[in-house]
Amino acid sequence: MPVTHPQDHTARPTSSRTAAGPALAISNLTFAYPDGREALRAVSFTVQPGEKVALVGPNGAGKSTLLLHFNGILQGQGEMRVMGKSVMKANLPEIRAQVGMVFQNPDDQLFSPTVYEDVAFGPLHMGLDEPEVRRRVAEALALVGMSDYAERLSYHLSMGEKKRIAIATALSMRPHILALDEPSAGLDPRARRRLIGLLQELPQTQIIATHDMLLVRELCSRMVLMDEGRIIADGPAHRLFEDQALLEAHGLERPAC
Repeated sequence: MPVTHPQDHTARPTSSRTAAGPALAISNLTFAYPDGREALRAVSFTVQPGEKVALVGPNGAGKSTLLLHFNGILQGQGEMRVMGKSVMKANLPEIRAQVGMVFQNPDDQLFSPTVYEDVAFGPLHMGLDEPEVRRRVAEALALVGMSDYAERLSYHLSMGEKKRIAIATALSMRPHILALDEPSAGLDPRARRRLIGLLQELPQTQIIATHDMLLVRELCSRMVLMDEGRIIADGPAHRLFEDQALLEAHGLERPAC
């Protein structure tokens, strides 16, 4: 299968489609920060339900900025649809229930006294009743292997445990899409291995911004390379890994065998 480039979005890996079509569809998305720095430049791509897609590129490429558009935290110029719904103010509550954001630093996401309260925060703000909130929390903690941690203090957890709880806060909303920013950053090898195993098992569509090329190789079938706010290449991860010159030109290294 050929590698596609930003002007060619026809040939790329696909998974089974739903009636709603792509899980995520972006067309000509441009965004500039208040200081005038253009962070995204005519970004266009689609993600099919069930895909696990890596966003890679050097620091400042626009990866994190792009993730923050998926649920309307940032809003640029262009068109974006999540599960068929346009990302606009009127749809944001529904969009934010569909897209689970997991930030690079879990301390930005965990702010309640206990793990239970952190994981319950989203369902409570959806207006769900207490029995349903409890079900959602129990389900999310079980999915990340942290069922015994509900009454633990979030700030006493290890980095790997915090990362899992941060993912649970997203899963408690039962999203269709997980958007993860550098999920393996700061983890020791054992915690990193557990995280990869968890992400492999979760059925949600996943878009993962990362510098961890070993994670990409083990988890993601597709890779989107960004630099200076643009998509440089988009195609099967194993094919892009073969293009050493492309990787080096954009500050990336092929993972060791």
